[in-house]
Amino acid sequence: MLKSQELLAKMAGIWEQIKTVRDTVVEEDREFTQEERDQIEKALDEIRALELQVEKARADDSLKGELERLNEMFSNAPKPEPKVKRDVPQPGISPVSLGDQFVKSEVWRQFLQVNAPGGRLTGMRGFTSPPVRVDSKSLLRKELITGVSSVSAGAFVVPDQSNILEMIGRYMLTLRQLIDVRVTTSDTVEWVQQTRQVAEATPVAESNVTEYSGATGEISGEKPEGTMRLERVSTTVKTIAVWIPATTRALADAAQLRGLIDSELRSDVNEELEDQLLNGNGVGENFTGLGNTSGVLLQTFNTDIAVTARKAITNLLINGRQMPSAWLLNPQDWESFDLLQDSNGQYHWGGPMRQGPRTLWGVPVAQSFLQTQGTGWLANWMKMVLWDREDATIAVSDSHADFFIRNMVAIRCELRAAMGVIRPTAFVEVAFESGS
Repeated sequence: MLKSQELLAKMAGIWEQIKTVRDTVVEEDREFTQEERDQIEKALDEIRALELQVEKARADDSLKGELERLNEMFSNAPKPEPKVKRDVPQPGISPVSLGDQFVKSEVWRQFLQVNAPGGRLTGMRGFTSPPVRVDSKSLLRKELITGVSSVSAGAFVVPDQSNILEMIGRYMLTLRQLIDVRVTTSDTVEWVQQTRQVAEATPVAESNVTEYSGATGEISGEKPEGTMRLERVSTTVKTIAVWIPATTRALADAAQLRGLIDSELRSDVNEELEDQLLNGNGVGENFTGLGNTSGVLLQTFNTDIAVTARKAITNLLINGRQMPSAWLLNPQDWESFDLLQDSNGQYHWGGPMRQGPRTLWGVPVAQSFLQTQGTGWLANWMKMVLWDREDATIAVSDSHADFFIRNMVAIRCELRAAMGVIRPTAFVEVAFESGS
């Protein structure tokens, strides 16, 4: 079986996996789960990479067929006469021979001009040429053959192609796993937020009169009226995008390059999304990230980081009226907790051999490299919502500047999403350094 047919069969197998997921979603009349989306995106990346391999394999098959045709055409053709092998200087030996030095010497040339006009010795008898000094050392001068020089044996040493491509790597992304992720089909998302809750309830005695006049001893039995205020809050969908140029030849020659570019671009926009969710300043097309959201609770540094963390839990319970679901800490701050020791040198948090889930005062800990060192968050993270308008998608086009005539393409990745902190008091910003 040709290699291209094997690749097509492999692509068909991957498509059957995607088709099974698609048929399930259609049959159940629902949206794709995040796990299903990730599975399909990964499968599509594999199919795209295989498509490039199929194109290359087909080109190879065509080339092999053409070579086979030419081989049959010339197999019975008359063979060319072998060329006479001339003596050539051996490798490493100087081509300057004794004869070369003699006939090219100035002494011999002057002798010919005087005794043989026209440079011919025909008919001359008994003549003796003057002595000519030659460089005997150059007759058999040898050059040292080394494995270092590119013009010596080093020309035969070629690098071993290992096919290893080591990427720089990216930060681990965790915030999306903590918050509430939903889907929107609009460019604007609204929700209703309570700004004042009912707080007028009080014990009421039973009425003892039909018409209350205010006289002594009369009880009206009137119940207090409550007040509640609501407001509508909205947020808009933002676009996060990046693109990279590439030549069509590079994409065709390196089968894995397209998949690597796609993966790198997706990782970049997802990393920027997490940074926006935490640190967006709300200016222009930036999200208003958690760090710039008004109304969140604050916990100042108190005594040490362990005491500060415990007081943050109380702060959230009393002032936020929420149960915390997780901490979000910079890895260096979490290291500070891990290394805390008592007066006997014992680790407060169990030391290096501790097993089981990582918690801080009983609350699970998540780490983010994009969280500023020295501050952390304690929250009920379901009160922060990310609305996906469009997952990270890849598009390729030559319709950019003069890319078409230069055989270049622009590979673009973008996502669209909106975010909102629907209850700011469900979040406590915790300072782990004095004065921060």
